[in-house]
Amino acid sequence: MRFRLFATVLTAFAVSAGGAAAQSGTLTLYTSQPNEDAAETVEAFNAQYPDVEVEVFRSGTTKVMGKLMSEISGGNPQPDVLLIADVVNMEKLKAGGHLMAYQGADLSGFDSKTYDADKTYFGTKLITTGLIYNTAAQHTPETWEDLTEPWAKGKVIMPSPLYSGAAVNTMGILTRADGLGWDYYEALAENDVAAVRGNGTTLKQVASGQKAYGMVVDFLAFNAKAQGSPVDFMVPERGLTWVSEPVAILESAENKEAARAFVDFLLSKQGQGLASSQGYIPAKSGVEMPDWLPEDRELTLMEKDAGAILETMEQDLKRFEELFGAS
Repeated sequence: MRFRLFATVLTAFAVSAGGAAAQSGTLTLYTSQPNEDAAETVEAFNAQYPDVEVEVFRSGTTKVMGKLMSEISGGNPQPDVLLIADVVNMEKLKAGGHLMAYQGADLSGFDSKTYDADKTYFGTKLITTGLIYNTAAQHTPETWEDLTEPWAKGKVIMPSPLYSGAAVNTMGILTRADGLGWDYYEALAENDVAAVRGNGTTLKQVASGQKAYGMVVDFLAFNAKAQGSPVDFMVPERGLTWVSEPVAILESAENKEAARAFVDFLLSKQGQGLASSQGYIPAKSGVEMPDWLPEDRELTLMEKDAGAILETMEQDLKRFEELFGAS
């Protein structure tokens, strides 16, 4: 299904390519997208802008940011465009004056939560984190707090923010939520919650029955369920934590025209359709949802202050490690 949808989206790009402005030259993209997603994104962009040669550096967000910050320190940043998992790093770059505001970005259909008010970065999709549980478990968790209940003791697993960008956001959001805060994470630790390196390990242990409950990104749980795994996904009463895979143009970009075209493409209905075909929730309203998302499923997003998360991230990570160890 994914490849059929992608082919349909790509055909739509090709049909509309004749109306695209004549952007050209080399566009340098730094991204943390998975390899396949990055290749599809570039291919679809080139279907609409065939005269732009896209050079890609792809790695995990930590390595992408490490490379970029080293280049900035040396006075020679290379990328025109940055496409990474979370807004916390974007806030860091914005604070340093490294991002260009793009006031002309078409944000119709986008919730204001998903982009920077100063228009220096823009969310391109939604990847939410909620509760996963094994369907054979005795209880069904309905709230974040349920993971601290006696019936969940020793049966809960979650990705560690020491390794997962999505988990950094989850920690930052939950520790700032009224009625949760660091008391919540201390209660998780007291309830013997296991912190592991990634969402994939969380899914595997809940699916196998090694653990009964966990925190995990949405599409992993739903895709596993669709393939027959004995798991389900619950939207907590307070809502979901989330990342938005933002895109930004560097202030130092050499090909700003092509960079703006790349941002326009990702925010367009066609670009958002590509995100959906790749299995992600589009950030723009009115775009078909991915196959795994039930039509009646409501997604409530918790409030997030990326600037505040960035400000205390280092001490928060140290505090987390004191509670749960280095995994």
